[in-house]
Amino acid sequence: MHRSRLRAPEYAPVAARTRTDHVAIEPVAFDCVKFIVVRSGSARLFSEFGARHISIGDVVVLAANTLCGAEPEGWITTTTLYLDRDYVIDQVFWQYAARFKDRLDASTFLDANYAEPAQVVRIGEERAGLLMPWLDELATLSIDGLQAEHFYRAQALVSAVLDVVVPSLTVTDQRVTSTQRSTIVPSAPRHRAFRPVRAEARRVAELIAGELDRRWSVPELAATVHLSPSQLRRVFTASFGKSPIAYLTMLRAERMAHLLKVTDSPISIIAASVGWGDPDFAAQQFRRSVGVAPSEYRRISREIPLPTDPE
Repeated sequence: MHRSRLRAPEYAPVAARTRTDHVAIEPVAFDCVKFIVVRSGSARLFSEFGARHISIGDVVVLAANTLCGAEPEGWITTTTLYLDRDYVIDQVFWQYAARFKDRLDASTFLDANYAEPAQVVRIGEERAGLLMPWLDELATLSIDGLQAEHFYRAQALVSAVLDVVVPSLTVTDQRVTSTQRSTIVPSAPRHRAFRPVRAEARRVAELIAGELDRRWSVPELAATVHLSPSQLRRVFTASFGKSPIAYLTMLRAERMAHLLKVTDSPISIIAASVGWGDPDFAAQQFRRSVGVAPSEYRRISREIPLPTDPE
């Protein structure tokens, strides 16, 4: 797994990491599906669902390329399960094999029925306790990168974790909240090639990240990689799970969150520095991505909790 715009030394469709955080984690997006299991401690979480309190017994489920940040309330220990989106599509395909003809059906079903990009699932401390041995073993298998000879064991452990968590996810066959992506950000399957991030899509992502303050348009981006605008939208969404402009919005909100925390610049100046000349529009886009208004995020991110050590 790798964070957006960064690559891990060795790729694996499944990985797990356990960590303890005492300081704030600025909003960041990954290009994989994440299941974050709270083991101890607590935090305030920021994402498209707004600001939420999480503690032991909670599981945070994030779709690919969904911004999420956290402010530990003293400290928080989590284990995060990282799953490649193609891997998840394959699991859904075989889960409902009698219903689907191909992976396109599975991808469409996944986007429509699990459309919320960010959820906090309360499974309770007892069920969370069931997950710990499986998560610990997955984390151990992931230390040096998941080896091929351990893949089936890792897959069995992932299945055990999902068997506990997935039944509690919000499922819908229609878009009922403003954060659901089924009609906002179209998504397409990447077909059989496992990580086919095309060179054109990668180049466009690099261009966007390199000049966040530029007024990019899809036709302009398409011209740089010699594709038509419709081709670029299709190629980019297949690779990154969202359109080029939605990806740009995500990166701008991520950068804005960082500047709100580490500088005292006026919000309007920060918004302009990332490419949003209209402060009201910037606030709207930031709230949509991070879950709170820029002023509220700055206030909360400046609050320094008194650190305590886990028992």
